Amino acid sequence: MKPTCESSVTSVSTQTTKSSCSSLGASHPNELDDSCIDCASQSSPATSTLRPFRIREARNPQCSCDHCCAPISTLSCDIRVLTKAKKVQPNVVTIRTSRIPHCEDANMDHSTTNGFDVPIRGRPSTPRSPPVHHASPTEIEINTSGSVNGQTRNFPNTATSPNARVPNPAQPLNGLSTQAASDRLIVGVDFGTTYSGVAAVYSATPEDVDIIKTWPGGNGITSDKVPTEIAYDIDPATSTTSPPVSPPGPTSPLSSKPSTSTLKSKSSLHNSNSSSGSGGIKWGFQFKPESPRLRCIKLFLDRNQKLPHFVSPLETAVQLRRYDKTVMDAVSDYLTQLYRHTLDTLTRRYGAGFVESTRVEFVLTVPAVWSDAAKNATLHAAERAGMGSRHELRLISEPEAAAVYTLKAIQPNHLDVGDNFIVCDAGGGTVDLIAYRITQLTPLRVEESAVGTGGLCGSAFLNYRFEDHVRERLGAERFAQMREKKPKCWMMGLRYFEEFVKRNFSMEEGGGLGGEVNVPFPGLPDDEEAGLDSGFLVMTPEQVEAIFEPVIKEVERLVEGQVEAIRENGGVVKGIVLVGGFGQSNYLYQRLRAHFNSAPPPPYTERPTHQVADAVAHRTVEVMQPLYAWTAVVRGAVLRGLEGSMVVSRRSRWHYGTSYATVFDEAKHPVADRYWSPLWERWMVSDRMQWHIAKGTPISPDQPISFHYTRNFRPNQSLIVEDDLIACADDMPPDAYAHGLINVCTLTTDLNAVPKSLFTRLTTTKGVEFDNLDFTLDMRIESAGLVFELKVDGVRYGSVEAEFH
Repeated sequence: MKPTCESSVTSVSTQTTKSSCSSLGASHPNELDDSCIDCASQSSPATSTLRPFRIREARNPQCSCDHCCAPISTLSCDIRVLTKAKKVQPNVVTIRTSRIPHCEDANMDHSTTNGFDVPIRGRPSTPRSPPVHHASPTEIEINTSGSVNGQTRNFPNTATSPNARVPNPAQPLNGLSTQAASDRLIVGVDFGTTYSGVAAVYSATPEDVDIIKTWPGGNGITSDKVPTEIAYDIDPATSTTSPPVSPPGPTSPLSSKPSTSTLKSKSSLHNSNSSSGSGGIKWGFQFKPESPRLRCIKLFLDRNQKLPHFVSPLETAVQLRRYDKTVMDAVSDYLTQLYRHTLDTLTRRYGAGFVESTRVEFVLTVPAVWSDAAKNATLHAAERAGMGSRHELRLISEPEAAAVYTLKAIQPNHLDVGDNFIVCDAGGGTVDLIAYRITQLTPLRVEESAVGTGGLCGSAFLNYRFEDHVRERLGAERFAQMREKKPKCWMMGLRYFEEFVKRNFSMEEGGGLGGEVNVPFPGLPDDEEAGLDSGFLVMTPEQVEAIFEPVIKEVERLVEGQVEAIRENGGVVKGIVLVGGFGQSNYLYQRLRAHFNSAPPPPYTERPTHQVADAVAHRTVEVMQPLYAWTAVVRGAVLRGLEGSMVVSRRSRWHYGTSYATVFDEAKHPVADRYWSPLWERWMVSDRMQWHIAKGTPISPDQPISFHYTRNFRPNQSLIVEDDLIACADDMPPDAYAHGLINVCTLTTDLNAVPKSLFTRLTTTKGVEFDNLDFTLDMRIESAGLVFELKVDGVRYGSVEAEFH
């Protein structure tokens, strides 16, 4: 194991009163000294604070690099307090240091897994009015409230301390003046199936949204997005085992859990500031056309979603196993490269001092139709990538992010209270739809008016239907030979279809392409029967339309389902907004417009009745393509982080419930299911389902759903209980637990924090004593996740740990 850097000098800064030092062997027995921990513990309650620890040096005598002996202010190392749910040694603060970028010793490991303990003698007291503390440019301050230099960190199960310090806006940091403490950099990340994008905005200039357009391997060509592709360019024979990043467990290559081993260069990867494929990782644009790579890896995070035919689980598993990786590893490695390139771009744009002194918040998008487990896996992957370790990280569904941007873009002319809009986020792999009803214009507020839906019918399916078309024209054997022996020939034809045919095809005469299309396949011999002429494959507009037809039909079906759901509730659809890469398609726009405006108009009358007016409203649905449709999701993610949520209520996509035991009722329950309870002294039945939330129910984030429980405990029995949250996608859920239900997560509740006085002591007729407790678990459904907390008699006693399956 590599040696780790440890702190050699620590001190405590706090205001003190004159007294004597109690430390044995102290050189200052007659007065208190700031640098003495015992002195700090004797500070008067009126002036003491939650003591910030100054870590002056990070040294290691085994390190041969001179930089590691330099002050931390020079290295700009990030230091933070670790808080854990488990009990730790009292009066000990565990501190971890990040990598030291200037270290030149290749044998040293300065990774974030290394830490050291700082003992605290005495208990710090909390002042009534804590003084404002100005951080010195040569000190990094840490206090047990979880703030670093006044910047609050969001640790799990840790409330923000009221004593969090506010930095002085005018105080220089590293020689540069800092901005106001409320200023933020909001970074939106659209982690897509085929392409991913990043946008950023500075809170002081919210109108200036920057889209990252330059990427490693792009050869100077700008692009609003980067391919979601990754590969490991290392000989697997050099792989070795390193400490696990997360708790170990049995994993398979297609598991979303992280593996416990990795490549040898992984530590160097995490210690590198480069975003250009360092550490043996290639990503984005860094591939030659014929190079193998992992594609559509995002889809494997959700085991409940059906994979498209062109995504091979077997091929993906072989690639992952070759380098001892899991899906979670690959996703987090890709997000790591995206994260580092983002910070590098922000540093180039704003300056290192500005980025270091400004709070950076990340907003990551996920598909609306994903399971809660998949959303949770995405969140963990982003945290492993660094987006959640030093920054605030939140999730938002992709169509909701698109709606935030598009509804604001069309607001001046098109919105009225009561209008219903359907946002269709048509991307490369998935098409997500969500419907909103306008409830307020200033500020803009909406509510979901139908349950969100989606499907695998993105533009990538056009590419693979084109592949099937070429295979059929050439013959399977000749097509396979071309792919194997002339990969560049195939890639040239596919790229032409991707960049010209697919984007320009329309319902106009000749398909908007001027008639026949000549797709280049250089080097293939002429074949009149196959349609090959002078190195080109000739395609008619009808053949191109046949490639589009089944994909367009599926999108029409999804949109029609949303329209009908709104109409069934008495609503009228004002418009359909197309966003995403596929949403820019002329052909998709024209087909949807024709589909929802094809009914003949009603007969003219000078005095139309309400029925006629309603018929006109139902007959006409406007289809819109806003500007920047391809980046609408990532732009909306930035606006969501900047302005907060505009959605006042959402629709539950499943039935949510829990199983319970109840008194046996022979009129309702089979006799074979009953059992005798010695505590309740009656016949009971288990595995009955109580559905707390019905599918399609409007839910407000401010009004949590309460699950009521009653539990019995024998003396000395553990007070840590587990319950499964169960979901059902059917319209009518069953009364008892049955095959086909979805185990969303296991809720682990620690009741040790509940006062013993709230437990009720009961005694059976046989004199057996036991304790009974009634409690509730409150669940809130947010844009892209579930949040739980424990309450007894309306009082919160802590959060609930949810392990998603």
